[in-house]
Amino acid sequence: MQQPLSVGAGSMSEVTSVLLLLLLLLLFTTWCRINPSHVPGPFFFAGLGPLLSYGRFIWTGIGTASNYYNNKYGSIVRVWINGEETLILSRSSAVYHVLRSTHYTARFGSKKGLQCIGMEGRGIIFNSDVLLWRKVRTYFSKALTGPGLQSTVQICVSSTSKHLDNLQKMTDPSKHVDALNLLRLVVVDISNRLFLRVPLNGQQLCLHVLHSNSILFPQIMFQILAPPPLTPVFAVVPHNSEKDLLVKIHHYFETWQTVLIKPDIFFKIGWLYNKHKRAAQELQDVMESLLETKRRIINESEKLDGDLDFATELIFAQSVGELSADNVRQCVLEMVIAAPDTLSISLFFMLMLLKQNPDVELKIVEEMNSVLGETGESVDYQSLKVLESFINESLRFHPVVDFTMRKALKDDNIEGTEIKKGTNIILNIGLMHKTEFFQKPKEFNLMNFDKTVPSRFFQPFGCGPRSCVGKHIAMVMMKAILVTLLSRYTVCPRRGCTLSSIRQTNNLSQQPVEDEHSLAMRFIPRIPSGPRSPN
Repeated sequence: MQQPLSVGAGSMSEVTSVLLLLLLLLLFTTWCRINPSHVPGPFFFAGLGPLLSYGRFIWTGIGTASNYYNNKYGSIVRVWINGEETLILSRSSAVYHVLRSTHYTARFGSKKGLQCIGMEGRGIIFNSDVLLWRKVRTYFSKALTGPGLQSTVQICVSSTSKHLDNLQKMTDPSKHVDALNLLRLVVVDISNRLFLRVPLNGQQLCLHVLHSNSILFPQIMFQILAPPPLTPVFAVVPHNSEKDLLVKIHHYFETWQTVLIKPDIFFKIGWLYNKHKRAAQELQDVMESLLETKRRIINESEKLDGDLDFATELIFAQSVGELSADNVRQCVLEMVIAAPDTLSISLFFMLMLLKQNPDVELKIVEEMNSVLGETGESVDYQSLKVLESFINESLRFHPVVDFTMRKALKDDNIEGTEIKKGTNIILNIGLMHKTEFFQKPKEFNLMNFDKTVPSRFFQPFGCGPRSCVGKHIAMVMMKAILVTLLSRYTVCPRRGCTLSSIRQTNNLSQQPVEDEHSLAMRFIPRIPSGPRSPN
């Protein structure tokens, strides 16, 4: 009596399985008809494709995943990030179209993640409130161009020289120096002296007090002590040292990379999220403390120079209601972290490339000798064409930031592909630089810049309305730091250490994995016949 029931149950199970398969096939066919797409990329597979592609971005990093999909499917690929359709573009014409268009002035990322790091609707880097972003950008533009450029060279040379003079303190028993850490210290010092001007490392600040009752600015009154006139007042600034600040910047950047495209559920898991929230908050607290010190410096100064620094301009903007206190703090934070996150690592990669290409280093030093001469006179950086080609080729061959993220604000068409409003866009600029136009795109070779390169094929800083606002000052800083360093030292990484052998990650940017030995270099003084440090 039991056997027929067993057979019947088995038949029912088989029928159920067949019906489920047919239902899945029907759902897949329906989705394909509703969501037709000629754009190559992983299949939808009833939601499995979006899940797998998102997982690859989370697991390997945004840059690594973008390279994987472009290499597998071509120069335009459709994937999904956190359930949102995302296109990855690496063809120069498509990339150039997006960069120049006002339809793509917003960026995409997890709202909760951006709130965690203070970038949601604040600052300039990932602020997608376009109207507020435009207002904030004017302050960045003023600080990073014009008068700001004029003082940059002197500050870069001074800061680099100061840290090189103290190189012995950073040298380990094997006579090696953590080169990346040295460059970060130099760059964060330069950023502070250019944009914030708050003493670090417990330095004393001399504040001359003017015999006057007050200095009046629009809707802001700075109380100044009265007699005696020009009385020097010394204030010891008790803030963190440059090294402590760099540690907090590093932790903030790690948090930024971690939370940028995480799903909402990540932020509900306390043991996963809380340490990142603390890291972001620690740097925000430091910036707030530095700004309070800056306000005190302003209040106690005898007068303010006509060339106001970035932080002072923002403080004035807050006082008249142009910017919120949170936005001022975030803008200063982003200005301070930008160079240590990108420029210092770019310089490190350049030092590695120099040692792998000694003929290039020789050409650069010979050019420096001819321009600088024996008198140590000021350098005409515009005339250093070999150095400029080297910097450009380094940024092309091994960039720190090799992609940019955008969101479509309107419907558009890119070379026959319909772009719907809200579509995420990743511009894979690093891959573009290695597939088009250049004579030797897969090699590091200055020949790639023997002739003028049209801007559509070379975009290390982007172009158009959302290009990197600091691109001009970044070139000046790299030239000044390299000339100052290379005029005194040649560097030598550990034996067998090359750019390709160093472990690296490529999530938000290409970063070397920092272990005990891989980033260490020997700084070998040049012979006396080499060029002198520039003034």
